[in-house]
Amino acid sequence: MDAIAQNTGIDALMLKLSSSQWETLTSYMQKISLPAGQLLFKQGAIDRTLYLVESGALSVHFEDRQGQIRLAIVGAGSAVGEGGFFTHMPRSATVQATSLCCLWSLSPQRFAELSHRRSEIALEVALAAGAVVSKRLAHRKQRAAVT
Repeated sequence: MDAIAQNTGIDALMLKLSSSQWETLTSYMQKISLPAGQLLFKQGAIDRTLYLVESGALSVHFEDRQGQIRLAIVGAGSAVGEGGFFTHMPRSATVQATSLCCLWSLSPQRFAELSHRRSEIALEVALAAGAVVSKRLAHRKQRAAVT
């Protein structure tokens, strides 16, 4: 909650929830600690999990035959996995921790449960993740960073 409130970057996750709504949301999520160097997910993976970044930084890169091309660095107060979350398509990039990261994962199954039980919170999450996609697409340097 604090990381999101403090992020003023281009791809900030603008998720406006009350304290009690945050408590509800986190009960549907899993907290993950990711050490520096560890992959969160690999390009081409089939997965729709959305990740909110509480702390640390993640490198988003595309892998081609010549190697890796860094697309973006995603920090606290933003999200990764938003592309797969909406499209049901394979991951478009690889995401790897560049420092110790604390993330919150929201699986498609838990999001569906949240949608049925607390639709107003699920709607806010979907709108905030959609806004991240839109903002990343609007900025040329980060256009391909939608994961």
